[in-house]
Amino acid sequence: MSVLIVGCGNLGAYLANLLSTEGWEVVVVDWQEEAFSQLSSSFSGIKVIGDVTEVDVLERAGIDAATALVATTKRDNVNLMVAQIAREIYGVPVVLARVEDPNREESYRELEIKTICPTIMGALRLREMLTESAQPGKGRGGS
Repeated sequence: MSVLIVGCGNLGAYLANLLSTEGWEVVVVDWQEEAFSQLSSSFSGIKVIGDVTEVDVLERAGIDAATALVATTKRDNVNLMVAQIAREIYGVPVVLARVEDPNREESYRELEIKTICPTIMGALRLREMLTESAQPGKGRGGS
């Protein structure tokens, strides 16, 4: 399975390293060459430098042969645009996207793009951790 990861920030790089270690064919695209420094020395995939909103960059990265695309940039509009291009123009079978703003998830859902929202996931996990370690309404004085 060939996966195209758009964005090589913390999330994109971690995912690329993880999948590469598991033997996936991975292509990572980012507009900054320095971003690739987050990839491990054992990363066996391909790195493509360029603006992911430009179709020629996506084609250079092999979007036409990708079986999955994961948009991981911190910019919701970029992720939505790339996900739409992958789904509607290239027919990529699996399209996943990061969405920072919880209010934008509906836009992705309407396009049948599966999402992950770090904002929601982080808030839910922090609430869970608080619930495990403290009882609501109980102050430090045990009231």
